[in-house]
Amino acid sequence: MIGGGGVTNFGMAILWLILFTPCSYVCWFRPIYKAFKTDSSFNFMAFFFVFMAQVAISIIQSIGIPGWGVCGWLATIAFFAVLSSIALTKVHNFYRGSGGSLSKAQEEWASGAWKNPHVQQATQQAALGGVQGAMQQNQPQYSSTPSSNYDNQM
Repeated sequence: MIGGGGVTNFGMAILWLILFTPCSYVCWFRPIYKAFKTDSSFNFMAFFFVFMAQVAISIIQSIGIPGWGVCGWLATIAFFAVLSSIALTKVHNFYRGSGGSLSKAQEEWASGAWKNPHVQQATQQAALGGVQGAMQQNQPQYSSTPSSNYDNQM
């Protein structure tokens, strides 16, 4: 319902949950259990038939046909397309409201605002911290107590 599926999609999802949970036991688990227990070819075939039907249903659910109680690729793509559009619109409105423009960005680049000493210092400190952290991780750790390999020898 949050992703725009609506009440029908939610109701179908609940129906699938209520219907497929006991069906999975009766149609999937019991035949394979009986097949292994009694070495029954019929139960193996029943399992294979039900398993192929489950694969077909899983493919349909992964596609995500609207109104079928599933949230698959179609629903996911539509959901993120809508969210991306909303986010882009909000950021663009904020950008325009702040007085930003392409010519202003070009002026900032040309004037060397990126050459600000505070920005350069922060960048250098971040890079130095990353290098120091990487070097500390690669150094072997030694214990302060000596090894007792010689104590156990005769």
